[in-house]
Amino acid sequence: MLPAPTLRLRFREMTAGDLAEIATLEIGGSRGPEGWIEWTLRNYEQYGFGLWVIETHAGDFVGDCGLTMQDVEGERLVEVGWHVRTPLRRQGYASEAAGSVRAAARDVGVGHLVAIIRPSNIASQRVATKIGLALEREIHAHGGPALVLGADLAAQGKPE
Repeated sequence: MLPAPTLRLRFREMTAGDLAEIATLEIGGSRGPEGWIEWTLRNYEQYGFGLWVIETHAGDFVGDCGLTMQDVEGERLVEVGWHVRTPLRRQGYASEAAGSVRAAARDVGVGHLVAIIRPSNIASQRVATKIGLALEREIHAHGGPALVLGADLAAQGKPE
């Protein structure tokens, strides 16, 4: 499963050869770039999806975007996530990629999609709302407060 290309972006599976590019992203957490790639490869194998590399049609690395399984207060949910290289932010790449990932999730039967975002990350909250997600609840996750934005995909259709 790969999301459909967009006007400016294409998706491909992440590989160990992407280490230098993944290291340019602000991915947070304790995995580090190597662990991030290993986790992503396990997700492909276990779930048939994960974070995909997003790049321009010319092959320039933009970041990653995709689907992961997350534990949200004891419930396993499919999360859409994204990271864009700092110099490329505020150009609509995250919204463009996340919209395609959302459509792919719907097409393979994901019934409910969430994004887990820190309250201080206003830019990612905007991306989530642009792809049709709405605030569902506030939780404590990954060592701090987080917002869960979500949508029922079957009922909602494609975002504008």
